[in-house]
Amino acid sequence: MARITASVYTSHVPAIGAALDLGKDQEPYWQPVFKGYEFSQQWLKDNPPDVIFLVFNDHATAFSLEMIPTFAIGTAASYQPADEGWGPRPVPTVTGHPELASHIAQSVIQDDFDLTIVNKMDVDHGLTVPLSLMCGRQDPVLGAWPCPVIPFAVNVVQYPVPSGRRCFNLGRAIRKAVESYDEDLKVQIWGTGGMSHQLQGPRAGLINKTFDNQFLDRLIEDPAGLAQMPHIDYVREAGSEGIELVMWLIARGAMGEKPPSVRHRFYHVPASNTAVGHLILESS
Repeated sequence: MARITASVYTSHVPAIGAALDLGKDQEPYWQPVFKGYEFSQQWLKDNPPDVIFLVFNDHATAFSLEMIPTFAIGTAASYQPADEGWGPRPVPTVTGHPELASHIAQSVIQDDFDLTIVNKMDVDHGLTVPLSLMCGRQDPVLGAWPCPVIPFAVNVVQYPVPSGRRCFNLGRAIRKAVESYDEDLKVQIWGTGGMSHQLQGPRAGLINKTFDNQFLDRLIEDPAGLAQMPHIDYVREAGSEGIELVMWLIARGAMGEKPPSVRHRFYHVPASNTAVGHLILESS
């Protein structure tokens, strides 16, 4: 059967992608950020998955404010990098895995989670920046991401957004779905977004290092308890965009009940007015 072997958690700051694309990754400002992923890039080469299930949020690219699904799973064979207003990122096309994605959709919907099925969409920095951080710079024509990717978009842009509890339980349902797939596949689930940041209003630029690191601690040690945190706590402590962290609970819920092994932990401030957080957890 297919199995989830590890989970990866990372911020998906758009400026990180721009720094990499423009060759600024060795500049003093950006060096500490990319250094934090050197271990991760080698780890991914040493532990290659067959499929990555990547949880992210769309930034009004595939979905406008006219139509925003709470949860949407990509079932297409490929996904083009999106033009977010300054041209598509110079990265490879993302190859999908329609068979596993369709199987997960069937299983999760039968477990009473409503998903939107997406057969065509472009993917923005929410998905491509994590791939760049974990895989390094890739030639947009000759390069390729290491394996197929299943995009899973979560609405954390327009309220109401899903609760941490629902996200955590959805992760459990995704694990059940993967394990019922009758092909021997190693699957990694990635949760992206966060950490503390606010992009507008009087608190623009807010970063809460204490909250961020406590979140990482609890994500590792007490995810079920962390899943009970109400939305107002995310907004109060981590800023209006800190709510993206509920997406990490989907990946954590998919890790099962046994305590995972922490392979890497990284946290850095600042990176374009936000905090960068990163974890790699392996199934024990």
